[in-house]
Amino acid sequence: MALEMKHCMQCGTKLEMKYLASEGKEIPYCPSCGDFRFPVFNTAVSMIVQNEARDHILLIRQYGRDTCILVAGYINKGEDAEHAVAREVLEETGLTVTSCRFNHSHYFAPSNTLMLNWTVTVKDMDVHANEEIDSYQWFTVEEARANIRPDSLAQTFLEGYLTGKYPW
Repeated sequence: MALEMKHCMQCGTKLEMKYLASEGKEIPYCPSCGDFRFPVFNTAVSMIVQNEARDHILLIRQYGRDTCILVAGYINKGEDAEHAVAREVLEETGLTVTSCRFNHSHYFAPSNTLMLNWTVTVKDMDVHANEEIDSYQWFTVEEARANIRPDSLAQTFLEGYLTGKYPW
């Protein structure tokens, strides 16, 4: 069980692997509760933030790194993804989302997170970054391609959005 639960979330009993016919494979099972336990993971949103003219994309720098990424954040328990998109953009940049469109998803193993990527349009380009952002910059589409962190999930999402082709 790589990155999967080892103990029951309900009672703490050590899980064992048990075949579940409807899944066609072994699934973690709690012998104390008598229930199968399916994997738990984080869910987050990442956003390609564009201006109303759709000719500029906002990239940010965080955590002391010198490379640019997309605006992103975790979905809160009970929150819809679309709400998380607008909330995260507003919290981190002070920008109001006027429209959002889902692009693609990808499971990101290093943080055990299902990433949901969106393209959002914002009202204006007057960013009011919060403490989570070290710096930000609006780029033309081609400049964004050239400045996004190489070999990153952010780069893959941006390229997929621009070309319509994802590697998964």
